Amino acid sequence: MSLLRPDPRRTRPAYPVLLLVAAVLAGCGTDEPVAGPVWDGPSTVATGDQPATPTAPAGAPTPSGTPSATPDAAALRRVFPVRAGNVAYHPTHSGYPGTDIFADCGEPVVAVTDGTVLEVSRVDRFRRNGPLGPYNGGLSVSLLGDDGVRYYGSHLSVVDPGIEAGVRVRSGQRLGEVGRTGNANNVCHLHFGLSPRCTGHDDWWIRRGVVWPAKYLDSWRGKGNRSPAAAVTAWEREHGCPRAPRGSSGAG
Repeated sequence: MSLLRPDPRRTRPAYPVLLLVAAVLAGCGTDEPVAGPVWDGPSTVATGDQPATPTAPAGAPTPSGTPSATPDAAALRRVFPVRAGNVAYHPTHSGYPGTDIFADCGEPVVAVTDGTVLEVSRVDRFRRNGPLGPYNGGLSVSLLGDDGVRYYGSHLSVVDPGIEAGVRVRSGQRLGEVGRTGNANNVCHLHFGLSPRCTGHDDWWIRRGVVWPAKYLDSWRGKGNRSPAAAVTAWEREHGCPRAPRGSSGAG
């Protein structure tokens, strides 16, 4: 794509629709992963009791064994995951539910809500001739919100010091910076996904996103507080935590 020339800090062109279409066609969504080696990068997973979803009675287990949320979880503050005025995103994504949020490289990526860091990747292991799927996100962070939702952001250029699995973070706290690592195809953006936490195995095909985020992003960008917890819980009740991508393409 001749329009997408790398430079240290790329400013988006004046025609965001063209960039959105180009990135959806050539960016992270088109490198559909195939079932293969699981992600064995530097990420670790927090252990111990975890907060869970607000749709079941307190203390009741969800399909993944996460305890249910307290009634206060529904009132958690949520914010837009990129702290920048000049952003754009598309309501759809190629192959599976997720959203690419386009912003200049270096813009702050922040925690959507209060929660605990689950997984961190500080090394870009993606290679075009390597296994697709486990490393597509490059540098990334996932957060288990106190509402039971896992919030995932990838293609970061930097993960901030101190952001490690098990660390508590607050809504709006910096996690890193927008970048173009992994299979971002030199387009500065944050891949953003919503999913349940699944335990016992790597689950990149779930972590990348199972519920369409756009309507929640619309709310948070407008200073609203729409919660994805019910939608994520409903998906988990229907699908559980599949131990492999569905279909030969690995599409979620």
